[in-house]
Amino acid sequence: MSDRPVASIDIRDAELSDLEAIVDIYNSTIASRKVTADIEPVSTDSRRDWFDAHTPQTYPIWVAEQNQEIAGWLSFQPFYGRPAYQKTSEISIYVSPEFRRQGIGQQLMKQAIAHSPQLNFSTLLGFVFAQNEPSLRLLKHFGFQEWGFLPTVAQFDAGYCDLVIMGLKVTVPSV
Repeated sequence: MSDRPVASIDIRDAELSDLEAIVDIYNSTIASRKVTADIEPVSTDSRRDWFDAHTPQTYPIWVAEQNQEIAGWLSFQPFYGRPAYQKTSEISIYVSPEFRRQGIGQQLMKQAIAHSPQLNFSTLLGFVFAQNEPSLRLLKHFGFQEWGFLPTVAQFDAGYCDLVIMGLKVTVPSV
């Protein structure tokens, strides 16, 4: 995977007015059964609480804009909801179909890794279906390693999917 430059990309904190585009991009991945465990499209209204739970200072959602169009987004989520895990965050990246393979995911990932220490994260996790080879390649390109494998944990109409847990230590924790 090369570090392709992306022309005129801006990454910024998501605003409520971006939620419809964020949901549209997310919904574009559901039918493939390779990216998310949702099996039906979600609505903007159903994602409002999720959006409101993210703040730029703790668990941001970023959008990548190219030519004033949202090309992709990244979110940080709490991992497992217990206090001892507060320095670990799960990340998710979604790219609009018309912007895939243009380096948008790479740019979002670079920013996530670079800003993780400022957000007080020392560990990043990605939960990826085993058949989602582009996402696994992206994470491996940035140094993520396989930290876990959960066989046949997601059931779809066409069968089961394995889940790969990818991890990256962003900073060495102080003891």
